[in-house]
Amino acid sequence: MTARIASVRRDTLETQIQVEINLDGDGKFASNSGIGFLDHMLEQIARHGLIDMKLDVVGDRHIDDHHTVEDLGITLGQAFAQAVGDKRGMTRYGHAYVPLDEALSRVVIDFSGRPGLSFQCEFTRASIGGLDTQLFWEFFQGFVNHALVTLHIDNLKGFNAHHQAETIFKAFGRALRMALSEDLRMAGQIASTKGVL
Repeated sequence: MTARIASVRRDTLETQIQVEINLDGDGKFASNSGIGFLDHMLEQIARHGLIDMKLDVVGDRHIDDHHTVEDLGITLGQAFAQAVGDKRGMTRYGHAYVPLDEALSRVVIDFSGRPGLSFQCEFTRASIGGLDTQLFWEFFQGFVNHALVTLHIDNLKGFNAHHQAETIFKAFGRALRMALSEDLRMAGQIASTKGVL
């Protein structure tokens, strides 16, 4: 497989975001979003997905965190779409269950070329570290719409909201790692009967 790297910049009147990723990295992570808990969650994606990720973020946080979180999802999704290319030799599907103490989440992903999100999590608190828990859905919706993936996220149990969120993001990273991995038996091929994804 060729190098799967991407650099995407998104500039709007609300945010200015630069994303650099290497899908075959070591899990290196750097971000300056100014939203501590979000950066903590994004680092879970990088570390557990073995994806190098550098994010340079300026957002209108004097209003609230909504535009910053959503636009990060959009820009990251665009970077993934660019980095995977035509998806030759890629496993395509990935899934993971991740526990953290009392919490357990399942994430299943398909690099299908079709955006779709099913997000099932009833957070036990309205915010974590000052971040509105509703914004996690916005992040993943932005990601799937621009990465063109089908993504199912289910928090199966948990009463600590921090643990709920962390299991979701760790499982997302692990599912990405599986889906992005090279399938040696599919070398040079695309994992679809259509021949294209």
